[in-house]
Amino acid sequence: MIDPKLLRTDPDAVRRSQVARGEDPSVVDDIVAADEARREAIAAHENLRAEQKGLGKRIAKASGDEKTELLARTKSIASEVSDLKKAADEADAKFIELAKTLGNIVIDDVPAGGEDEGVIKETVSTPRDFVAEGFEPKDHLEIGEALGAIDMERGTKIAGSRFYVLTGVGAQLEFALLNLAMSKAAQWGFTPMIPPALVKPSAMEGTGFLGQAADDVYYLPKDDQYLVGTSEVALAAFHSDEILDDAELPKRYVAFSPCYRREAGSYGKDTRGIFRVHWFDKVEMFVYCLPDEAEGWHEKLLSFEKDFISALEIPFQVLDVASGDLGLSAARKYDCYGWLPTQSRYREITSTSNCTTFQARRLSIRHRGPDGVEPLATLNGTLCAMTRIIIMLLENHQQADGSVRVPEALRPYLGGREFIEPPK
Repeated sequence: MIDPKLLRTDPDAVRRSQVARGEDPSVVDDIVAADEARREAIAAHENLRAEQKGLGKRIAKASGDEKTELLARTKSIASEVSDLKKAADEADAKFIELAKTLGNIVIDDVPAGGEDEGVIKETVSTPRDFVAEGFEPKDHLEIGEALGAIDMERGTKIAGSRFYVLTGVGAQLEFALLNLAMSKAAQWGFTPMIPPALVKPSAMEGTGFLGQAADDVYYLPKDDQYLVGTSEVALAAFHSDEILDDAELPKRYVAFSPCYRREAGSYGKDTRGIFRVHWFDKVEMFVYCLPDEAEGWHEKLLSFEKDFISALEIPFQVLDVASGDLGLSAARKYDCYGWLPTQSRYREITSTSNCTTFQARRLSIRHRGPDGVEPLATLNGTLCAMTRIIIMLLENHQQADGSVRVPEALRPYLGGREFIEPPK
């Protein structure tokens, strides 16, 4: 949720953010009106409540007719106070309901536009020229099946379409990537976590995933719980309803968890292989920091993602995501797109978002600093989405003989092997 003070002091900034997101700015007028009504209702209740407390003190000193009159007033005012409290609560609930429909305030220099209008910040490394090497690259599924690493047919038999099984060296690859990612994150000062993949509605709503992303979420009505699409949800809720001391900040966590997504709206897209699936495992970074340090931490998270991708020797680009393609909670997002040889284009493999104080306000996560108690900033960043990184490894490091070269950084976690070869 955005800072309510901003609605009162600079509603035009909120309107500009709505326009940048491609959303209706007129909702801001409705929220400003709801905020005014809420404050008026709260003031009316507080004023009458103060009078009620004052009557109690006067009654203690009064006698005779005066006391009788004061007792009568006390009796009549009690009902009024109750009614005004109910009206104030209803006005507050209406304001909060409307305010939660607003996305985070987009940072001013974020590129304008929609999904295809992000700006390339950087291109790292040069894709291989397979033609010059004398062979046509195979796609990840063909390679994975030949290596005994991926079994789509049995994954579908077990769970349905867009499911898979990593087998043999495929499973070993995931474990190797997990260990490499966790090792690097530990060097960067992150605390390892394995959080629940099932969360309460409050955690999902608090992180903004029950807004525009609601159709992509798996819900278990019998238990009133959600399967997370990213461990960002659990990591954000980890300190919900807490006040952290500045001396504890920044807090850095890195989590491994399964992730579940309906992939709503992706019918017919990326149906081959493991690029767009309903379940995958992921290593996610999460940071709690002071609000004025958030942009600096955003750049750090991006640098960590770049370090990891570079260590795996995958050519990639960094994209400054356009305002109309931001999630509800992100004020700015950077995506890293890895080169996919068989599609001759870059595809998304990681992202990192600066959520400023948006999630912290919804989850009541605050810090106690010299100026009192205020909301913190939260940031998240994908370090390794397993299936997509495995795709990138198989396709970019494939050899003419059907083997796959193991990047040097990954070798210690795969028993030192330099190549993955088809089983004999």
